[in-house]
Amino acid sequence: MDEPLHPSGLSEILDRTAQIYRSRFFVFLGIAVIPTAALLAFAGVALLTTLSWRSSGASSPSPASIGIIALGVLVAVSALAAAAMSHAASRAYLGQSTTIRDSYRAVWRRGWRYIGLFILEFVLVWMLPVGAWSVVVVLSAALAALAQAVGLGGGALFVLAGFLVVVGLITYGFWMALRLSLAFPASVVEQTGVWDTLKRSASLTHGTKGRILLLYLLGLALNWILSIAITLPLSIAMFLIPASTNPQHAQTAATLLLLALYGAAFAVQAITRPVYGIALMLFYYDQRIRQEAFDIEWMMLRAGLLVPPQPPPQRQALPSQPVQPLIAEPNQAQLESESRPTATGADQAPEVTLPPQQLDSNNSAN
Repeated sequence: MDEPLHPSGLSEILDRTAQIYRSRFFVFLGIAVIPTAALLAFAGVALLTTLSWRSSGASSPSPASIGIIALGVLVAVSALAAAAMSHAASRAYLGQSTTIRDSYRAVWRRGWRYIGLFILEFVLVWMLPVGAWSVVVVLSAALAALAQAVGLGGGALFVLAGFLVVVGLITYGFWMALRLSLAFPASVVEQTGVWDTLKRSASLTHGTKGRILLLYLLGLALNWILSIAITLPLSIAMFLIPASTNPQHAQTAATLLLLALYGAAFAVQAITRPVYGIALMLFYYDQRIRQEAFDIEWMMLRAGLLVPPQPPPQRQALPSQPVQPLIAEPNQAQLESESRPTATGADQAPEVTLPPQQLDSNNSAN
């Protein structure tokens, strides 16, 4: 990306999304294909295993256990794919190259963080409204039964209250989805924790939820158009085959049509998934430019006026060396000199040696 960063409108973000997607189509498509292909492969293996167990007479696992395992695989792969998509979109936006393998390798080391973020987003956006709706339904049924028991009306009032509750829960779901829409871009770029990432996304989406909502609506429209463009010709082609109208081949034709529709849905999901990932990353950087002057920071960083944050250096083990004592130990000569007795008094006088002539004169005098 040679042009300088600047605040962008919705049309410019969509145009740049198309440019980035077109320039690295196979990279983003490869990242998006992996989660759907993994789910498809798991479903195929589970189906074949169940059929083989039934043919052999062995007890097959319950559908609930298969569904739980499939849900866990789908959540893990989808979380890693969303993080890898954000990583590839960030590098493409900043003019850096990447591959499918590099994108997944970059997010693999923090995979549990992205899985936790994905689960928490799902709980806040979908599970809480569904749980609240279940509680409201139970309370409404209890109140309706109580009112009928005491002879009170108010059926229309309960219907109106239920309608308002449904509208409120749907509104909450959309609002929370928009509030957390920039969580994965923020987590991948800034490497923050799960809870800090949610707060960061809520801060960055302030003032731009309407534009992100338009992005989601345009994505749904694109998904719908591609689905019709792929499934309609397939359906027409299946009905034009002469053998498909034969009652003997009706079940086979229906199975083939179902497989064709599922394959078309797979292709549409793989094609449209990168649009959301790239566009949300562009919204993330656009909000940082608007709120934090990221464009100036990036220009200074490229000019060498700022030093990018470096990870703390790792301590390397030094080769073992003998420890030098603080006080030097005495050597053997010092120990021997210190072990000699010390003379005192007259013993301390130096010894005098006389020549032989003087010794003879002294003896004769004596």
